[in-house]
Amino acid sequence: MEEVKFRIESDLLGERQIPADKLYGVQTLRGIENFRISKFLLSDYPLFIYGLAWTKEAAAIANHRLGLLTDAQKDAIVTACHELLEGKHHENFPIDMIQGGAGTTTNMNANEVICNRALQIMGHQAGEFQYLTPNDHVNGSQSTNDAYPTAIHLGLYASHLKFRTHLINLIAALRKKSTEFAHVLKMGRTQLQDAVPMTLGQTFSGFASILEAEVEHLDYAAEEFLEVNMGATAIGTGICAEPHYAEYVIEALKQITGWNVVLAKDLVGATSDTSVMISYSSELKRIAVKVNKICNDLRLLSSGPRSGLNEINLPPMQPGSSIMPGKVNPVIPEVMSQICYKVMGNDLTVTMAGDAAQMELNAMEPVMAQCCFESLEILANGFDTLCERCINNIEANEEVCREHIKNSIGIVTALNPIIGYKNSTKIAKEAMETGKGVYDLVLEHDILDKKDLDTILAPENMISPVKLDIKPKH
Repeated sequence: MEEVKFRIESDLLGERQIPADKLYGVQTLRGIENFRISKFLLSDYPLFIYGLAWTKEAAAIANHRLGLLTDAQKDAIVTACHELLEGKHHENFPIDMIQGGAGTTTNMNANEVICNRALQIMGHQAGEFQYLTPNDHVNGSQSTNDAYPTAIHLGLYASHLKFRTHLINLIAALRKKSTEFAHVLKMGRTQLQDAVPMTLGQTFSGFASILEAEVEHLDYAAEEFLEVNMGATAIGTGICAEPHYAEYVIEALKQITGWNVVLAKDLVGATSDTSVMISYSSELKRIAVKVNKICNDLRLLSSGPRSGLNEINLPPMQPGSSIMPGKVNPVIPEVMSQICYKVMGNDLTVTMAGDAAQMELNAMEPVMAQCCFESLEILANGFDTLCERCINNIEANEEVCREHIKNSIGIVTALNPIIGYKNSTKIAKEAMETGKGVYDLVLEHDILDKKDLDTILAPENMISPVKLDIKPKH
């Protein structure tokens, strides 16, 4: 068995052994030991690691410009950051996303990994901090309180850009179905009761439109991530940072990311303010509420198949029961609804944690970040699953839809402007009492002739506003 090798690193609390093959250091090790909380590890969120890499690279460029880093130190740090952006070394971020210390463990994890990798690039060994240190050099001119939220903002903005493509794909899938089902007439329903006719295409168009409105709202909320407090250091006063550092680091962030990153106007206020995550999480909740409504409707429309609405068929994905042969459940809308509930719960956590800011800092940022990253990831995965395993292969049961309209009392509403509310009420009441159809009763009472009745009840005349020159017989 191969002997495990260690190196010795020390901090305020003393010396610890670090596995020699690990790039993280003593403060990361303490974080691993102290925060065995969840299974949400920093290594599971690569775009957050990207945010940390962008932040540390920009800081190194600014510090080099101020003469605080040598050419060799700056180049090594930048190269190490680029390797993180290439997906390398992410296994060296094994800490829990939910942690105490306002993100200090995450910040130091990044500092230690980047420092030790930079040392290797410079031709030294990990831990040889006489050449480059995690705190003085990689974390130079920074505090966790500006570097950590800046990395969160950049990581979430990158996640947003990725997520919006999944949302747009979901909208496109719904739009495609609205076109496919444009000719299928069905009953609309309010309060789960028959209302008036519409097309199945209009149902799916409605689904698409309520989500289309959210793309702009989501983009607007995400733009606020590009305002950062880098240069604030501990509480917003900029202590331990030289003049012009904030200006230089923002310039570097713009150049590195290609985004319009701006410095917050008041760094003291910005350092304790986490409302950007609150706003964005709230928008994700809005989307989750709407998607859940769509999934609820899909389940209702496909209910049965013999004793429910049965107006659409969802693609069968797996047997639905261990005891009932032949049962197939709407498992994809069901799982999507559960994702939506999780996002709604995450939003409550973000709101409560955002409310926990005290004095010049909010120590609860870690759970806010975890919730936002998680919500984006599970929604994106859910949208892909919903499209590929459900929406794309939904089929309409056209004959069932026609029968529902034929047997519905709700079509009397279409007659109301022609025969009047009194006659319509009379017909509706008699239909309910006798079980006869509205169509047959109108002819039976000689209120309209068959030609006029067919014109009124033609699909094209029931699904949009129309003026018909038809008069009742009496």
